[in-house]
Amino acid sequence: MTKTELVEFVRENAQLKRSDAVAAVNAVVAGISGALSQGSKVQLVGFGTFEVRQRSARTGRNPQDPTKTVHIPAKKVPVFKAGKLLRSAVDTKPSAKSSAKSKSGAKGGKK
Repeated sequence: MTKTELVEFVRENAQLKRSDAVAAVNAVVAGISGALSQGSKVQLVGFGTFEVRQRSARTGRNPQDPTKTVHIPAKKVPVFKAGKLLRSAVDTKPSAKSSAKSKSGAKGGKK
C-alpha cells in the first residue's frame, strides 16, 4: 500500500474530503517522526511500537572488494515492533499449533 492508497482508505473509511484525509495521514506521519527524532517512543496499543535504537560502530566488508574492510560508524535507527493484534492479523496459518506439535514430536524419536 502506498501513501496515496492509504489516504484513499482513510478518506473512504472516515468519510472525509481528500484534502482532510491527506492532512490526517501527514499529521500522523509527522507526529511519529517528530517523537522519534526527540528520542521518544510511540506506542499504538495492538498495532505496535516505534522507537529509536543505537546501533554500535562495527567493521564490514566492501562488497566490490571483499578483501578490504570498511568502518561503519555508530548511528541511531528507527525500529518497529509489531503488536499482538497486528501479528495475529498477519499470521494466517490455520494450524500453527498443530504443525509445532508434529515437529516437536518428530524430533523426539525412539531411543
